[in-house]
Parts: sequence; C-alpha cells; structure tokens
Amino acid sequence: MNKRVEEYIESLRGKKVAFVGMGVANLPSALWLAAKGVTVYACDKRDRAYIGSDECRMLENAGATLILGDNYLDVLPEMDLIFRSNGILPFQNKWIGDCIERGQRVTTESELFFSLCPAKIIAVTGSNGKTTTSTLISEILKKEGYRVYLGGNIGTALMPFLEDITENDIAVTELSSFQLLTMGNMVEKPDIAVVTNIESTHLDHHLSLDEYVDAKRNILIYQSDKGKTVLNADCDYSIGGRVYHDMRYDVRGRLYEFSVRREVSDGAYMDKKGDIYFSECGKTTYIMNRDSIRIPGLHNVENYCTAVCAVFDMVKPETIKAVAESFGGVEHRIEFVREYRGVKYYNDSIATSPSRVISGLNAFDKKIIMICGGSDKGNDFGEMVPHILRKVRLLILNGNTADKIYNAVTSNPDYGKSGMEILRVDTLENAVSAARSNAKSGDIVSLCPACPAFDQFKTFEYRGRKFKELVNGFDE
Repeated sequence: MNKRVEEYIESLRGKKVAFVGMGVANLPSALWLAAKGVTVYACDKRDRAYIGSDECRMLENAGATLILGDNYLDVLPEMDLIFRSNGILPFQNKWIGDCIERGQRVTTESELFFSLCPAKIIAVTGSNGKTTTSTLISEILKKEGYRVYLGGNIGTALMPFLEDITENDIAVTELSSFQLLTMGNMVEKPDIAVVTNIESTHLDHHLSLDEYVDAKRNILIYQSDKGKTVLNADCDYSIGGRVYHDMRYDVRGRLYEFSVRREVSDGAYMDKKGDIYFSECGKTTYIMNRDSIRIPGLHNVENYCTAVCAVFDMVKPETIKAVAESFGGVEHRIEFVREYRGVKYYNDSIATSPSRVISGLNAFDKKIIMICGGSDKGNDFGEMVPHILRKVRLLILNGNTADKIYNAVTSNPDYGKSGMEILRVDTLENAVSAARSNAKSGDIVSLCPACPAFDQFKTFEYRGRKFKELVNGFDE
C-alpha cells in the first residue's frame, strides 16, 4: 500500500467518519474504510430498499453503522470527518456550514483521491462529452500498454483503489461541476486538465452561470506550471468571446486546443476533408480520417480530438486509430440496442440537455422517431426545437416535462409546415410501446430525453437500462 495512504488510514483510528449520501461514490468508499477498521457511519435520508438491501448488508458486515431516514443528520455533531455525496451542494444544505462552524472537516471522495493519488491524473470535465472522452482516453492508454484506473463521475469511486495505484499508473477521472465546486485543495493537480465544452446547464442546482463556470475552472487553476490543459477552441465559454469566462487566462502550464472547424497551432483539429491532425511547435502529425471513427456523430469527432490532445505524447498515432476503429461507444450514449423488424433502436439516455439532443439528432442522416421528456432541471428547450423539426418524424413525449416540450415545439412558427407528429404518453413504458406501434421497417427510434430521469428513475442509467430491457423484450 502507498505509504501516504497507509498513514492516512492510520490517522483515522479512534475517529468517527460519516459518509452522507450512499451513492456511487460514497457507498464503496465507506465500505473500503470500514473494512480497514475505521469507525464509519453511513448516513442517508432514503431507506434500505432504495439504497439496496445487499449494499446495506455489506456495509454492516464490514462494521459500518447505518443511519437512515429523516433523522440521518442527527449523528453529525459527533463526527470528526464527513464525506458529502457529490450531489449534496454546500449552499443548498445548511448542515455543511454547521459542520464547518463546529470545526469539522467536510470533504468528498474525489478530493481525498486527488490529495493521495501517486499516479499521473488526467481529469476531464465539461457540460457534454465528459464520459465518452474519459473513456476514450482510458481505452487509448490501455491499448498502448498502460495500467489505467478510470472513475469519478463516470460511476466508479477511485478512493478504494488508492492502496493499489502506483506512480507508474495513470488515473483518468471524470469530474462534474458538483465535484469541482469545493475542490480547492488540488495542489498542482491534475497533471492534465481537460474541459470538453461549457454550456448553460445545471442552473437548477448552481446559484448562477458564473458559479457553474467557476466550478469548472477549478479543474485547471490548481495545476503546476508543468501541467497540460486542453480547451475547446470552438466554445465561447472556454476560449471565445466571453472574456470573463475565457479559461485561457487561467492556464499555468501548456495549453492545447481542439477544433472541428479550423486549424489550431497547438492541439488537434479536423480539416474540411475530415482528416484529423495533431499540431505542436510547428510540427503536424496525421492521425486518421473521421471515417475511421466507429461511433457516429460530429460530437464524437470532437471527443476524439479532445482525447488526442490529452494523450498524444504518451501513445502512437496508430494506437489512436486502432481504438477509433474498434470502440463501439459508451453505454447510454447513442448506444445501439437492437434491430427489430427492420427498426433500429438507440439508447441515448445521457442526453439530458438540449445540446446533447442536438448532437444525438445530428448523428443520424435521416428523420427518426424520438422519445423525449423527463424531470425538469430548468433547461430552455427552444434551442433544440429547430433541430427536432428538421430531424424528427414522430416525437413521443413522456414524463414531467412533456407539456413544456410540447409547448416549445408547437409554438415554433415552423411547426405547422414540418409535418412532424407528436404523441404524449405518461411513462417510458408507454412511450416505447407507442414507438414500436408507429415504427416501420427502415425507421430509427432513439431515446433522447433532453431531461434528467428523476421523475421516473433514480438516474439516467436506470432509465437507459429500462429502455433496453423493454426493447430487448419485444417478441419476434
């Protein structure tokens, strides 16, 4: 075990440690520390059935104490250290301020990992493309022969791997704005910081757009002057005309850019022929043509350009091309499910914002049947409406935002002449049934919600898996 990690665990002996929120990061982290003999309290407002009976049993078997239900915060004054779940934000939860005023340390699994990880860290954030880009970076590095640990917001806690990671490994971590919001102790980390893009989103959780962008900015402002930063040359918020948000001024080390619109002097870009290059210090290297990329859509060309910037000095160009030709995509991201009676079904449950919907629609070269709707996070649906009118034959709406999306679409002056049909149903199950009934051979059906899943499901992953279960359950 890494000596610093061993010393940290020893420092927790005789102390009480609480994990608030038993999600994908805190649950395995709490289990790990409990198994090491640390006194752990697993706290959550939800009950055992929601968290999972097997998961609760594993925590208890490891020695953790479960504090569940409405009074789950009552134990906090007794704690020495508190790990908040990534989705529990300080300004929305008074108890965090109360803990700090009492002199207690409030942290996250991600913060601890960054402070103790001995390996090179490549961190990826952005409004869209984080998971695919993180996965691509990981796949390319693994193909080259590196031992890679992939985790973070992608759904895997990295804290439990601290005892296994060495300085010769590489950690690739996806970070959300919620994780980055309070990550102020990333001294000279990460080694490589990637910002895929910035758009106006999550304003139901952040106090303002400025605060959201500043949270993203935390990924690079703590880097050393030896670090590498990758920014999107096509994105106003990270490089373009919005001066306050121009992240170039925060780069302390080497800046690389990526673009699918123009040539860049240092970074990766695609030319008008679809050829992808990497340029640095006056030298340009051909990587591949976009036709080599198996997963569809211009946004995935962007994701590859982003990954190229991050890993170019660590891998061979032919390694990147080999991954592009074989990699079939990440679950829930325009994921091909099956072809049933000549109709192709795709799971794009991750498309929880209008910009993701636009990317998802543009990945197809024909009009499709689109299943849309979910819970409301305050998005303005107006920007995606012209793309829906142009790319969708049948729009099937469900969930809490069905009426809001319907009104946005039907109020567009081009709706009447679009010829698009709209159906409204209550649940995802009925939406899939309606899609099946209305689809004919040659059609494409895509779950492209434009919204989070919380009205019907725990997360977008649960929604996507339910969609696949329904589609794969069609009788021949």
